[in-house]
Amino acid sequence: MGKNNTLLVVLATKKLAATLIFTLLLSTAAGLADLATANPEMATLIAMPEEYINYTITTVNGSLWAKIDGTYPLRILTESDGAPSCVPAELPMVYPTPPGTTNIHVKVDETELEWSNYPYHTHHTAIGDWSMIYCLIVPVPEQFVLTIHYEHPLEQVNGSSLFLYDLNISPYLSPWSSNSTAYFTIRLDANVSNLQAYTTETDSVWKPINYTVSQEDKTEVMSVQMYSEYDKPLLGDLVVMFSGAEAETVEVALWIIIPLVVVAALLVFIIYRRKHP
Repeated sequence: MGKNNTLLVVLATKKLAATLIFTLLLSTAAGLADLATANPEMATLIAMPEEYINYTITTVNGSLWAKIDGTYPLRILTESDGAPSCVPAELPMVYPTPPGTTNIHVKVDETELEWSNYPYHTHHTAIGDWSMIYCLIVPVPEQFVLTIHYEHPLEQVNGSSLFLYDLNISPYLSPWSSNSTAYFTIRLDANVSNLQAYTTETDSVWKPINYTVSQEDKTEVMSVQMYSEYDKPLLGDLVVMFSGAEAETVEVALWIIIPLVVVAALLVFIIYRRKHP
């Protein structure tokens, strides 16, 4: 569900306004560490050493869609980790969603959470500004697994289909949790060609990234890993692009339609000749 995307978890007390929540949301891990030092009661540092994002690319009513399942093992850093951080009473979370996102489900340790649209701000990506959803985790376990499911139509750009996963990893990197790896598994249930993968920040510069492709039965499976490290340049978001699927769908449709049109025309001609010998 929702910028697919790495979850953005923010800390807050009940007194924090939505605008402050969003400001904290966009803070870097270093900034959070400084905030924690200044006011430990307002600080929550979160570690996410790995995340798993599974995509299925399929056709829905003639259009290409992505169905996403994200799994995020999270741990609140505390004084036992040497971090100026503690487990909060509640944890607000916002998550960006691509245009047309539907069928959203958010769970903490298999318990489904209620969510609502976040009306205060959008999230900027390299392919546009995205809406966000809001959830509140309460009570907050010191360790938990957050899972998010959502589905959305693919973007169409210059004849190619693409999707972007927003890897907003910086809030989860700190001196007490210094690296994280995102594992992407993309099942291509639709026939595609010219498969490409890039990383990009919130600009137009796209850099190719290595990936592997394997075969499971008759389905191609693409795998990508993105490694991030504290206080080092980050890769940005993941963009996967391909072509061929829609063209093939149109081609198959034409192979069905054209013979039917020809047969219908012949029948009309035969009936006409019989009535007008």
